[in-house]
Amino acid sequence: MTAKLGPYKKSLDYSYAIGVYPTLELLAHQPERVVRVLVSSAGGENEGVARIRELCQRRRLYADVADAAIARIAGQGNVYAIGVFRKYEAALDSQADHLALVNPSDAGNLGTILRTMLAFGLADLAIIEPAVDLYDPKTVRASMGALFQVRAARFASLADYRRRFAHHFYPFMTDGEHALGEVDWQPPLALVFGNEGAGLAPEVRALGTSVRIPHSDRVDSLNLAVAVGIALHAFSSRRGAP
Repeated sequence: MTAKLGPYKKSLDYSYAIGVYPTLELLAHQPERVVRVLVSSAGGENEGVARIRELCQRRRLYADVADAAIARIAGQGNVYAIGVFRKYEAALDSQADHLALVNPSDAGNLGTILRTMLAFGLADLAIIEPAVDLYDPKTVRASMGALFQVRAARFASLADYRRRFAHHFYPFMTDGEHALGEVDWQPPLALVFGNEGAGLAPEVRALGTSVRIPHSDRVDSLNLAVAVGIALHAFSSRRGAP
């Protein structure tokens, strides 16, 4: 890549893993996607940067000292490394359990959810469009590079996803019929969550076994990433994972 690198745009066919740890995760799990690796001249004593250089040498990649490019891409902050990678599509495992997010709208939440999935043993994510950009550097950084270990696929609608996978649906709703701790999971399954503002449409209830996360009436709902984390912990505990 010889083009001058600058701030991320969704229209680009590449994106950035900003920071030492996300760059290490990119090099470890998706090295074939790497276009360039940029390091800061200020990171000479950083152990992570040394590890990046080692991985680059092993993968026959070159780590460029590129302070100006890092400043253009990352803006403010002490950023010692950036991995530039090609965007890619992944196919979901039809036999595995899935997490399905309907119209997620916040990059930070999506990144946190990606990391939480790995923590509790799920690696397949269905994203129902319209949705926040999976490859926005904010998403990548919030995931701490977990994105590079997750199979994530986008679908035009929930109906499109259901046509391709015969998973049992567990829609999470504030008025779900079954409390989280009482659910009898039937794999292969999809844990389904709505977006941060509207949640799931009422008609989604009829598509499977609706679930609610009990909490006090002092709040009307939970943050999406928090709700997904609670659900994944309860689910993984029941199935004996991770």
